[in-house]
Amino acid sequence: MTNMELSPEVATALTNGAPVVALESTIITHGMPWPDNLSTAQRVEQTVRDHGATPATIAVLNGTLHVGLTDPQLETLAKAKDVAKLSRADLAVCMARGGTGATTVAATMIAARHAGIATFATGGIGGVHRGAETSFDISADLHELAQTPVTVVCAGAKAILDLPKTLEVLETLGVPVIAYGQDSFPAFWSRTSPLPAPLRLDTPSQIAQAHLARAALGLPGGQLIANPIPTTAEIPPEEIEPIIARATEEAAEKNITGKSVTPFLLDRLFELTHGRSLDANIALVLNNAALAAAIATEIAKPATGPA
Repeated sequence: MTNMELSPEVATALTNGAPVVALESTIITHGMPWPDNLSTAQRVEQTVRDHGATPATIAVLNGTLHVGLTDPQLETLAKAKDVAKLSRADLAVCMARGGTGATTVAATMIAARHAGIATFATGGIGGVHRGAETSFDISADLHELAQTPVTVVCAGAKAILDLPKTLEVLETLGVPVIAYGQDSFPAFWSRTSPLPAPLRLDTPSQIAQAHLARAALGLPGGQLIANPIPTTAEIPPEEIEPIIARATEEAAEKNITGKSVTPFLLDRLFELTHGRSLDANIALVLNNAALAAAIATEIAKPATGPA
């Protein structure tokens, strides 16, 4: 792919068969303000390194798809204004226009696959929005998981979504939804939800083996690893749910739709929780980066067996 560029660090790791973890960039451009966005991105990258893997933050800069950003590029992106939010539908158009854009879960998965990266850490995936029975607002992330062979580590789907419908669509699409170390499906800011996890695995090695087995079977798509937020950082469901309901009502009253819904809701949750939702978000992303690095390390291990 001629208009894709690997950072020197990522290129070296991939050449050597070392573990690499893809990271999205919308958390930098659309998730929090400067300079918190830069410091958080740097902390996530360092967490991946501390756990034995190479981070590959992905973004489009001046029409080139970058897999891995240098320190100056990361800072430039963190300071940039009016950055496009890229998913499957608009990734190629942004590149054709020579634009700059941050990648969502779907676009990051596409770039990771092209680069040969098997593991991706994010905060929470998109899904079926509340009220989708009338709005038909369903994230492209779900279909990407059904067709792009990347293991995605998240803290569950964002709790601002309709979680039962999100799980139902993932089941229909044949996406394995695997809770890490528990039987309950985590709900982003909360460790648990009333929903049982469809599947459970307890070690990075098991998750890596499932990834490799899917490839050996020729199954399309990836797998979704739902990693519960650390106990010390969680906001219990009974506390966060009324706040989400209030913010969702406000979005409907303001007729906010499409890609604008999630940023609006996250901003309102930040205000209504007095910043606690953002602190939790940072904690869970760091937690996911650590698990993804461990999984990537297991996937990268040489195959063993009889000669």
